[in-house]
Amino acid sequence: MTDAVTPRLREMRWWDIDPVLELEKELFPEDTWSRGMFWSELAHARGAEATRRYVVAEAGDRIVGYAGLAASGDLADIQTIAVASDHWGTGLGGRLLAELLRAATAFECGEVMLECRIDNIRAQKLYERFGFEAIGFRRGYYQPGNVDALVMRLTAPSDSGPAAGPTSEQGTEIHG
Repeated sequence: MTDAVTPRLREMRWWDIDPVLELEKELFPEDTWSRGMFWSELAHARGAEATRRYVVAEAGDRIVGYAGLAASGDLADIQTIAVASDHWGTGLGGRLLAELLRAATAFECGEVMLECRIDNIRAQKLYERFGFEAIGFRRGYYQPGNVDALVMRLTAPSDSGPAAGPTSEQGTEIHG
């Protein structure tokens, strides 16, 4: 880890999009989100009718992680989680995931879904520790690489138990 500062989590805002895109391109060059995708998500993240929760992890003046969740009715979907490679193994991915699960609880969602690259074993282990279970596959979900997605589900998310504890699995992202 290059930064001695413990990253703090805060709400993602429009001015975070460019540094988030830089990290996105570095970590996920084949299936990078566009600026417009992030703008669209953030447009639904504020106000009384908000259906999204996006956070960034900031170490000093650098964004070293981000995560987002979308809620609809009693179902939440983790849209993305990413951690800078120099912060892997620090528990930051688990902190971001725990924040999304708290948001799902606040949105009164009884179930949380996500897609994870089938070749991202590190991410799968993180999600399993938080109680997610594999329920299926989406063939060719990640393009242009034509990589399959593992679909995972967590029933009755909570901000206590394993979700509140530290984790060492980092560097994950899920695009929904």
